[in-house]
This record gives sequence, C-alpha cells and structure tokens, in this order.
Amino acid sequence: MLAPPSSLAEVRRRLPRLLLGLVLCGLGIATMVAAELGLGPWDVLHQGLSKMTGIPIGTVGIGVGVLVLLAWLPLHERPGIGTVLNVLVIGIVIDVTLLWLQMPEVLWQRWVYMLAGPVLFGVGSGFYLGTGLGSGPRDGIMTGLAKRGLPVGAARAAIEVSVLLLGWMLGGTVGIGTIVFAATIGPIVHLALPRLRMQEAPPATPPGIRSAR
Repeated sequence: MLAPPSSLAEVRRRLPRLLLGLVLCGLGIATMVAAELGLGPWDVLHQGLSKMTGIPIGTVGIGVGVLVLLAWLPLHERPGIGTVLNVLVIGIVIDVTLLWLQMPEVLWQRWVYMLAGPVLFGVGSGFYLGTGLGSGPRDGIMTGLAKRGLPVGAARAAIEVSVLLLGWMLGGTVGIGTIVFAATIGPIVHLALPRLRMQEAPPATPPGIRSAR
C-alpha cells in the first residue's frame, strides 16, 4: 500500500492522477445516468433526491458527501485531500457532463453507456485509490467501523440496501444497470488498482552527491 505523502512536493506529484481518477469516476456515473437503465445504490439515492428537489444530481451528491463526512467525526477518522476532492470533483463532473450527454434514442446505445459506466468508474477508482491521498467518504465510514470490530461487510450491505430503497422510493432509477454495477465494480477495481497504484517516490539525492555514470 502506498504510504501517505510526507511532503507538499509528494502531494503535487500524486495530484494529477488523483484528479484523473475522479474525473473518470464522474464520467462513469454520468454515462449510467444518461443510459437510464439503473444506477449504483448511492447514485439511486442522489437521483431520487434530485428529482424531489430539482437540484442537479451531482450537486446533490456533493451535499450527501458532506453529510457522510460529518459521520466520520464520531468515528475519529481523518479525511485526506483526496477525500475532500472526491466529494467535490465527482459531483461537478457529473453535472457538467450531463449538460451535453443525453439519453440515446437507440436501446443498444443505452446499453453501451450503461456498460461503460462501471468500467470508467472502476478504472477511475484505481487511479484515485492508487494515489494514497485518502479514501472515499463512504469507505471512511467502513474503515472506522472496522477499527471498532464491527462486521464491515454486513454494515456496508445494510447501508447500501437502505440507501438504494430510499432512493428508489424517491424516484431514483433501479434496473439492470444497478445489478451490473454491483456485480462488476468490485472485480474491475480489483484488476485496476494493482496496475494503477503509484510507486513510492525515489529518495532524494543528498546535496553534493552525484550519481556515478
């Protein structure tokens, strides 16, 4: 696992890959929204709240992300810069993308959008998580629960089923895309992360010492 950055220079080195990953995640969610064939659990909730309030789905996601971060406080988890940017960048990318990305009229094109979503999100997650700049806001809750010996798998399942049902009742789209996302996102991230994880920066050469050639 990549260690947290020890200097501002190291943060700057990792930041471009972090932002690339978050942009890909936002694009993946936007393509699934445009496909209208079903979303992941949290995005079903965001879409349901968006339909209820008239606020763009990405902006709703930012608001929900902030609320989730507040839930870190009793768990004594500390967000990294990547955690904060996760909340902001993904939501902005979703809203900007959906300004021009519309639902295709042909069904097979909607399926292409729907299948592209988990791939983009999974690869984006590999870039993002591979920088070691902080977990996502929802993953931080699971980390906090794990430190307290709670069954994380059961807690994650209960939370995601709850937000899925709430989002569906609010009008969020549940469908084949929901199943595809749930079935594929784990394996895609599992394949992507080892290949996209950044390497530790080489140690700085002490002043006055030049490498032999």
